[in-house]
Amino acid sequence: GGQMVEQLLIHTSMSKKEAAALSVEMLERVGINEAAKRFNQYAFELSGGMRQRAMIAMALSTKPKLLIADEPTTALDVTIQLQVLDLM
Repeated sequence: GGQMVEQLLIHTSMSKKEAAALSVEMLERVGINEAAKRFNQYAFELSGGMRQRAMIAMALSTKPKLLIADEPTTALDVTIQLQVLDLM
Protein backbone atom coordinates (compact mmCIF):
# COMPACT_ATOMS: atom_id res chain seq x y z
CA GLY A 1 0.00 0.00 0.00
CA GLY A 2 2.77 2.39 0.86
CA GLN A 3 4.30 2.12 -2.61
CA MET A 4 0.96 2.91 -4.22
CA VAL A 5 0.48 5.96 -2.02
CA GLU A 6 4.04 7.14 -2.58
CA GLN A 7 3.77 7.13 -6.36
CA LEU A 8 0.44 8.99 -6.20
CA LEU A 9 1.97 11.63 -3.92
CA ILE A 10 4.85 12.09 -6.37
CA HIS A 11 2.78 12.20 -9.57
CA THR A 12 -0.41 13.94 -8.42
CA SER A 13 -1.46 16.71 -6.06
CA MET A 14 -3.40 14.33 -3.80
CA SER A 15 -3.16 14.30 -0.04
CA LYS A 16 -1.89 11.15 1.66
CA LYS A 17 -5.45 10.31 2.76
CA GLU A 18 -6.83 10.73 -0.78
CA ALA A 19 -4.00 8.65 -2.21
CA ALA A 20 -4.68 5.84 0.27
CA ALA A 21 -8.40 5.87 -0.55
CA LEU A 22 -7.72 5.75 -4.30
CA SER A 23 -5.21 2.94 -3.80
CA VAL A 24 -7.77 0.80 -1.97
CA GLU A 25 -10.36 1.59 -4.67
CA MET A 26 -7.95 0.55 -7.42
CA LEU A 27 -7.15 -2.71 -5.63
CA GLU A 28 -10.90 -3.42 -5.51
CA ARG A 29 -11.27 -2.59 -9.21
CA VAL A 30 -8.64 -5.15 -10.21
CA GLY A 31 -10.46 -7.84 -8.23
CA ILE A 32 -8.53 -8.02 -4.98
CA ASN A 33 -10.85 -9.15 -2.18
CA GLU A 34 -10.62 -7.37 1.16
CA ALA A 35 -8.70 -4.56 -0.49
CA ALA A 36 -8.40 -2.46 2.68
CA LYS A 37 -6.78 -5.40 4.48
CA ARG A 38 -4.52 -6.24 1.54
CA PHE A 39 -3.47 -2.58 1.29
CA ASN A 40 -1.69 -2.93 4.64
CA GLN A 41 0.06 -6.22 3.83
CA TYR A 42 3.60 -6.69 2.54
CA ALA A 43 4.11 -8.00 -1.00
CA PHE A 44 5.44 -11.36 0.25
CA GLU A 45 2.09 -11.92 1.99
CA LEU A 46 0.17 -11.80 -1.32
CA SER A 47 -0.16 -14.51 -3.94
CA GLY A 48 1.56 -14.08 -7.29
CA GLY A 49 -1.71 -13.18 -8.99
CA MET A 50 -2.53 -10.60 -6.31
CA ARG A 51 0.91 -9.02 -6.69
CA GLN A 52 0.40 -8.80 -10.44
CA ARG A 53 -3.03 -7.20 -10.00
CA ALA A 54 -1.62 -4.77 -7.41
CA MET A 55 1.02 -3.65 -9.91
CA ILE A 56 -1.66 -3.16 -12.56
CA ALA A 57 -3.71 -1.12 -10.08
CA MET A 58 -0.63 0.96 -9.30
CA ALA A 59 0.07 1.55 -13.00
CA LEU A 60 -3.52 2.60 -13.72
CA SER A 61 -4.02 4.79 -10.64
CA THR A 62 -2.32 7.84 -12.14
CA LYS A 63 -4.43 7.52 -15.32
CA PRO A 64 -1.52 7.39 -17.77
CA LYS A 65 -2.07 8.45 -21.37
CA LEU A 66 0.00 5.47 -22.51
CA LEU A 67 0.58 2.20 -20.68
CA ILE A 68 2.85 -0.45 -22.14
CA ALA A 69 2.10 -3.81 -20.55
CA ASP A 70 3.79 -7.00 -21.75
CA GLU A 71 1.37 -9.89 -21.15
CA PRO A 72 -0.33 -8.30 -18.13
CA THR A 73 -2.83 -11.13 -17.66
CA THR A 74 -0.56 -14.17 -18.08
CA ALA A 75 -0.89 -15.67 -14.58
CA LEU A 76 -4.45 -14.52 -13.87
CA ASP A 77 -7.72 -16.47 -13.83
CA VAL A 78 -9.90 -16.04 -16.92
CA THR A 79 -12.55 -14.04 -15.03
CA ILE A 80 -9.91 -11.74 -13.56
CA GLN A 81 -8.25 -11.38 -16.99
CA LEU A 82 -11.45 -9.90 -18.42
CA GLN A 83 -11.87 -7.58 -15.46
CA VAL A 84 -8.29 -6.29 -15.79
CA LEU A 85 -8.51 -5.87 -19.56
CA ASP A 86 -11.73 -3.87 -19.17
CA LEU A 87 -9.89 -1.46 -16.88
CA MET A 88 -7.10 -0.99 -19.39
